[in-house]
Amino acid sequence: MPQRRRCRRGRRGRMPKPVTIPNALKIEKFIPEPRTISAAIIIEPAEVEALRLVDLQELSQAEAGIEMGVSRGTIWRFLQSARRKVARALTEGRPLVVTDEENHSAKS
Repeated sequence: MPQRRRCRRGRRGRMPKPVTIPNALKIEKFIPEPRTISAAIIIEPAEVEALRLVDLQELSQAEAGIEMGVSRGTIWRFLQSARRKVARALTEGRPLVVTDEENHSAKS
């Protein structure tokens, strides 16, 4: 799987570290009722895994970082992004779609 490059402020960044997700996600979408014609919110599998480890299994961010093979700061960014997306989906009634890693790496 080719790694994706990130561009920060118009410059090329370093290659991101690969994230370890031990359990494959079985859920692909959250669709609220009643359905609205709003654009879907895209959430990455790494963000869902960070939410699961920290909020459901009650691991610390450092422990979750060790489990996923990334730094504590990266876990913090995953959590911040995921919580914002989940809150927006719940309050605005927008669908929440989990990207699969193959499609996501091909798009970026």
